[in-house]
Amino acid sequence: MSSREVRVCVLRIEGTNCEEETSLAFMKVGASPEKVHLKQLIHSCPEEMRRDLDSYDILALPGGFSAGDYVRAGAIFAARIRSALSKEVEEFVKSGKPVIGICNGFQILVELGMLPAFGPTMNREPQAALYVNDSARFECIPTLLKHENAGNCIFTRNLPKGKVVMFPCAHMEGKLMFRMEEEAGRLAKLEEDGQVVFRYVDPEGRYGGYPWSPNGSISSIAGLCNPAGNVMGLMPHPERVFHRFTHPDWTRMNVDPAGDGDGRTIFQSAVEYASKRKK
Repeated sequence: MSSREVRVCVLRIEGTNCEEETSLAFMKVGASPEKVHLKQLIHSCPEEMRRDLDSYDILALPGGFSAGDYVRAGAIFAARIRSALSKEVEEFVKSGKPVIGICNGFQILVELGMLPAFGPTMNREPQAALYVNDSARFECIPTLLKHENAGNCIFTRNLPKGKVVMFPCAHMEGKLMFRMEEEAGRLAKLEEDGQVVFRYVDPEGRYGGYPWSPNGSISSIAGLCNPAGNVMGLMPHPERVFHRFTHPDWTRMNVDPAGDGDGRTIFQSAVEYASKRKK
């Protein structure tokens, strides 16, 4: 079965603004993405525009400022999903289908209680927070990320453990935090279950503070997956470095500008996995 038959739902509402780049990234690796408004999935639209989540193979929550990020980043989008689509999303995840949340999408997954996923697929309240950056300002810079996952994360199976990649960040609220009394136990659980996917590092590959970590996230964590490995959220944007020529240093690295960027592997891995599931 060809990857062209892998259908991707790139879910959006008002304020989402990275759906085009995310769709193009999936299309470039052979999938068939569709930009879908939440109203289409909950059938609050004309009949010919209605869509069903279970007809897709991958769900992507792209970046942006959904609903203006009022209340908290991602909170309103998450509340709307929880109120009208929670059963469908839970069944999607339980079936083993991949779900990715990038930047605002990660914030939405945390607000939904789908990450870090200590317990049910979708917890009744958030188990973590993505709080305001330590700099108290919007950070839009290249970030170096060390791949920490041992192989259970669907989205990074093609990426060697320990590999350092560059994905740019663009966020105001990316500081991963837990309740103070739960912090040590939560971190230990993440490590035990192999849920840490990426950590911010400096050019020498060492876990770094600001500016290498643009937000002050606990344990330098930039991306997480659920224990099953089919739900991943990360703050930096892999879709923005799908091609080598979108890396800020490509002219200094003597590389083919038409070559693959560091972000391609995220989308390629997910589509390959989904394609094999359908055979």
